Amino acid sequence: MEYRTLGRSGCAVSSLCLGTMTFGAETDETGAHQQLDRFGEAGGNFVDTADVYSDGRSEEIIGRWFASRPADVTEPVVLATKGRFPRGGDDSPNGAGLSARHLTRALDTSLRRLGLKSVDLYQVHAYDPLTPLEETLRTLDQFVRAGKIRYWGLSNFTGWQLTKAVHLARALNVAGPVTLQPQYSLLAREIEWGIAPAALDAGMGLLPWSPLGGGWLSGKYKRDERPAGATRLGEDPDRGMEAYGRRGTERTWNVIDVVQKVAEDRGVSMAEVALAWVTGRPAVTSTILGARTMSQLETNLRSAQLHLTAAETAALDAASDPQPADYPYGELGVEQRARGLPGGHWAQPLSPARA
Repeated sequence: MEYRTLGRSGCAVSSLCLGTMTFGAETDETGAHQQLDRFGEAGGNFVDTADVYSDGRSEEIIGRWFASRPADVTEPVVLATKGRFPRGGDDSPNGAGLSARHLTRALDTSLRRLGLKSVDLYQVHAYDPLTPLEETLRTLDQFVRAGKIRYWGLSNFTGWQLTKAVHLARALNVAGPVTLQPQYSLLAREIEWGIAPAALDAGMGLLPWSPLGGGWLSGKYKRDERPAGATRLGEDPDRGMEAYGRRGTERTWNVIDVVQKVAEDRGVSMAEVALAWVTGRPAVTSTILGARTMSQLETNLRSAQLHLTAAETAALDAASDPQPADYPYGELGVEQRARGLPGGHWAQPLSPARA
C-alpha cells in the first residue's frame, strides 16, 4: 500500500480508502468488522463514513469495531465522517445544512455514535446556499480549536465553491479545507474541466467516490442485457445516476471494452484497472473503495499493486474522454489558455489524450 498526505497537511493516509456506505445496509456488522480488519491487515489506514450512511448505523458499527479492537489496531486509523443532510426523516427547519447549529449537533451526534472524542477529517457533505460560508468556516475552525476534528474537507463542491471556501478561509485566518471528495471515474471525468484544477491550485487532495462507476467498470453489466439478480442495478435498474438507461451509452460500452482489454492483457480484473487509473490521476490522495462483500474488497485491494503503463493510460483516456464543447474547456479554450504561459502550464486539461 502506498501512502500520501491529505492535501497540504502532514497527515499520511493509504492510497486506498475503505468506504463504509454499505455498512448496516448491504453489509451486516460481522461482515463490516471483517472488512475493517482485512483493510488494516493490507496496510490501509484511511476509513470514510458519514452520518447519513444507513441512517447512522455505519458510524455505530465502526464505533463498536473501535471499542472491540486493541489500540495497536485502531490507533493507525485515520477516520473521516461527514455532515450536512437530514437524518431519520428529520424535516425540521434546522435539520440540515451547514449552519453552526446543525453542524455542531451533527458532529456531536457522530462522535457519540463512533464512541470517540474526535475524528481526523470532518467533511461538509455538500454546499449549502442558505448558510453564509463565513458561518460554516468559523464553525469548522472552532471544531479544530476544540480538538473535535483535526482537519476538514469538502464533498460534492463545484470549482467556484471550492475556490471561494479556500480564499475566504485565508481572509478570515481560519483553518482551511485540505480535501475534496467528488465523484470521479472513467465514466465521470467532468471534474477535470474545472474542479480538479481548482483543487490542485489550492493544494487540496481528491478523495474520489464511485471510482467503479457504480459497478459498471467491474464488468458486471452487459450491452443489450438489462441487469438482473443480486446486484445494485439488478435490484433497481433505474437507480439514480447509475441507472442502466442513463449510463448505458455507447461511450460507456466503449470505455468498458478498453478496460476489459487492458485487464486481459495484464491478467488482472477490470475493477483493478479502473481503480488503478483513478488512483494515478493528478491530485488524487486516496480512492474510496465500496464493497458489499469480502470478495469484492479483496479484488479492490489488489489495485494498490497495479501501475498502468503510459500506453494503457492513454488508451483509457482516449476511450473515456467526455468530449467537452470547443469553449471554454475544449480545443479552443485550451489554445487560448496556452498563449503566453511558459511550458503550457495549466494550458492543457488533465487528460493526457489532449496533451
